[in-house]
Amino acid sequence: MRRADRLFLIINALRGRRTALQARQLAQTLGVSLRTVYRDVADLQLSGVPIEGEAGVGYVLRKGSDIPPLMFTADELESLVVGTRFVRAFAGEKLAAGAQAALVKIEAVLPPELRERSSRTRIYAPIWRDEESIAFAARIDQLHAAIEKQQVLRLFYRDEVGRQSEREIEPLCLAFWGGKWTLGTWCRLRRDFRNFRPDRIERYEETGEVFQSAPDRNLASYLQAMRGYYAGLE
Repeated sequence: MRRADRLFLIINALRGRRTALQARQLAQTLGVSLRTVYRDVADLQLSGVPIEGEAGVGYVLRKGSDIPPLMFTADELESLVVGTRFVRAFAGEKLAAGAQAALVKIEAVLPPELRERSSRTRIYAPIWRDEESIAFAARIDQLHAAIEKQQVLRLFYRDEVGRQSEREIEPLCLAFWGGKWTLGTWCRLRRDFRNFRPDRIERYEETGEVFQSAPDRNLASYLQAMRGYYAGLE
């Protein structure tokens, strides 16, 4: 990561916070050492950015300070436009609307030359909304909501060869694989992580139970298990 990008992310992480952000958390987010975070924050302070705090305590922007947002480069803006188009084409309606609204706000503060550049982007993700795709987009929104609320779901599922099963799952994340979505879960029947394709879920029910995140079956553990699984296939 370029140093300029790292400094931007530090300022952005601190903007609007009411509590101090630990240097260790910044280091993990940026993928750098604590020493690098301490040096970057010190450089920002010397350049006039009103950051308060110190090592071991955490950092905040001085109360009442107004840091103007840093401008996007043309390539960064194009990435945002393309990303918005993909979200609109393949995600649920709620995420699609949020992505489009965010892009409108970004373009509203752009200088004319960058606003014109965003309109010239030639990478598209055509939107096709028939009855089936509308229903599927609604399902993605519903599963996303269940993940956010940590709701235990009962799935009635059909696998790739047509076998049916009933599972109680703790939904952890949704992943898009360039054509198909998967729902990453902790499966209570198998007592292990399992992936389910939303298009193969015949129906599902909310059990009324809310699950608590546990170290051995949370999102971080799921991602680690998936990395190990796919590394074993290489």
